[in-house]
Amino acid sequence: MNRLIAEWIGTVFNIGKLPLAPGTWSSLAASLTWFFLFDSVSPIILPIITLLLFIIGIIACEKIINDTKEKDPSRIVIDEWVGQWIAFTFMPVNISILVIGLILFRIFDIFKPFPVKSMEKLSGGWGLMMDDVIAGIMAYILLYAINVTIL
Repeated sequence: MNRLIAEWIGTVFNIGKLPLAPGTWSSLAASLTWFFLFDSVSPIILPIITLLLFIIGIIACEKIINDTKEKDPSRIVIDEWVGQWIAFTFMPVNISILVIGLILFRIFDIFKPFPVKSMEKLSGGWGLMMDDVIAGIMAYILLYAINVTIL
């Protein structure tokens, strides 16, 4: 993968270059994309696409890290996109799930409780991607519990 393609993927078409909280901008974009695109498709499509984005994200992150020698460039936001979509996997598409899922994922991603923080010890693209994967899984568990008990 060349550097330009890696930058486009890693920054999710330059969303990661937006000022102030690029991760939140990416999570918001991922949430809105989920809301508008995944309501009337098979529920299995989201996890399949998310897995593909995860694999492509690792490759893009590795390229960027190797070329720039930066450990965790803030402009890389493909990891937020993947984590956010994990939180929405198999959830009903509605505004309540969107808002609660976005908030839960951002809380886990920003505060990095165990085991989220421990994933950052992984090297390269794996470390960049896996903390958000775990944050997404934790958000999913809470969002699922909220959905079946309250919503």
